[in-house]
Amino acid sequence: MGFNYFVLWASFLTSFVLALAFTPLAIWLAPKIGAMDVPKDERRVHDKPVPRFGGMAIFIGIMASTLIFIMPAFIPGKSIEGILIGGVLIYIFGVVDDLWDISPKLKFLGQFICACIVYASGIRLNFINDFLGGNDLIFGSAAAFLVTVLWIVGITNAVNLVDGLDGLAAGIAAIASLCIAYAGYIHGHYVATTAMLAVAGGALGFLPYNFHPAKTFMGDSGSQLLGFCLATFSLIQPVKSATVVAVAIPALVLGLPIFDTAFAILRRVIRRQSIVVADKEHLHHRIMRAGFGQRRSVMIMYCISGIMGVMAVEYSRHYMVECLGLLAIAVMLLYVLLSDTSNKKIEINAVNIRKKENKENKEKKHNK
Repeated sequence: MGFNYFVLWASFLTSFVLALAFTPLAIWLAPKIGAMDVPKDERRVHDKPVPRFGGMAIFIGIMASTLIFIMPAFIPGKSIEGILIGGVLIYIFGVVDDLWDISPKLKFLGQFICACIVYASGIRLNFINDFLGGNDLIFGSAAAFLVTVLWIVGITNAVNLVDGLDGLAAGIAAIASLCIAYAGYIHGHYVATTAMLAVAGGALGFLPYNFHPAKTFMGDSGSQLLGFCLATFSLIQPVKSATVVAVAIPALVLGLPIFDTAFAILRRVIRRQSIVVADKEHLHHRIMRAGFGQRRSVMIMYCISGIMGVMAVEYSRHYMVECLGLLAIAVMLLYVLLSDTSNKKIEINAVNIRKKENKENKEKKHNK
């Protein structure tokens, strides 16, 4: 199937419409199968049970678009079946986790298996171009396997961990996929562009139901699927001369969740905790505690991700000065948001207000 503009639009719209249409069904189905997110600890920011089966709608949208528009145009020598099988399995592992809360080790094992399937299908990272445009570093088989698996598992977990506020993971995934799609488009990588537009469509179709106040959550099934698709689709058409879609672009676009994940691991190592233990110290939690609330905190994260996305596109065009300027802006925004000494007072006030609201809600329920 040759490339044309219809394919790009059709891939996006198919995924978008299907995700939009199937999300209400997922909301209806969630309580019937026990896929409800109950606020049973302080880490959660909602105060009532919310359906968390929205990943079903995202899965249907992305997979349908992939089968219809991407599979016929796939590159010779590589197998889209590896991504499809891995995507189905990562979704199933996520559904199991949403229903029965599987252990982090078992979740990691599932991600590892899916990454191995993708590698076996011929979609792998065989080289990394020097950041400043030097010679390619060619990996041997063992090193290529290790780097590919780490890449897929790392990005999958980065998106999964950032899914802590209403609409955050879906919005960041949409921004990331659209930026990667645009970078692929301007460099003539139309298969990768089509694939990323399918991811963007699925995320944006789900977002109206997930934005604050959320009617549903995507659950691990949705967040892991989005991360897996971002990681694997970005390896479809790597450009050896510039690594445009292979590493640099998704790494820069997803800089915020990648940084958040790395910081979380470092924080837990310093505290001598398990690196998989959940906490409430992620960037989005810290920004919200600064007094911005969920909606504005998510929008701030969108803006920072957008800056990183534009930076990634500029890097693909070798505009290094512009990249450094945008990076400086993103870093300064994070510094302003996270270092204000008055935030502690705001945080204390926010905690007191929440305790008061919880007490009033309990009294109302008791009076009824």
